[in-house]
Amino acid sequence: MNFVETRLAKLARNGDRRAFGELVDLYKDKIYHLAYRMLHNVQEAEDVVQETFLRVYTNLNRYDEMQKFSTWIYRIGTNLCIDRLRKRKASYSLDAEVNDSEGNDWYSMLASGDRTPEGELLLSETQEQVRKAIDALPEKYKSAVILRYLHDMSLQEISEVLDMPVTTVKTRVHRGREYLRERLEKESLL
Repeated sequence: MNFVETRLAKLARNGDRRAFGELVDLYKDKIYHLAYRMLHNVQEAEDVVQETFLRVYTNLNRYDEMQKFSTWIYRIGTNLCIDRLRKRKASYSLDAEVNDSEGNDWYSMLASGDRTPEGELLLSETQEQVRKAIDALPEKYKSAVILRYLHDMSLQEISEVLDMPVTTVKTRVHRGREYLRERLEKESLL
């Protein structure tokens, strides 16, 4: 358990703005990356970050110091993303083009020893196909897969963030991974 974060949360709860600012500094990028990975929209991700910290600030008195602060804030951010996905579902096509791609998405983390222009193009195309496959994941698998593989959370941590049993998380991660494998095999990436 990170005692620094718990101490900062206690100080912020008692009105210490500097302590709250430190919590924002610690988590703003992490929550942004989580939101962008789930929503694929820069503006919505920025909105989720602001909304997350607004909720954290207004609900600090409800934070249970026995649980990790990171679990609590990730749960808030994840739930806000899920709410937005549900609201947009009526007009959201899983195969729709993402119209705000800025070239730097989260797949740029993939390692490549091949720095030729052809290699870069192939990597970029592969990253785009993987991103589209994750976009197409059914909503109930998407958050578990993103938290597991892109935020490197344990099944227990995901269980706490999504507020569901570890066995359910394990099943969703497994089924999400199978869904990705099948989709990428169809597109002959695997």
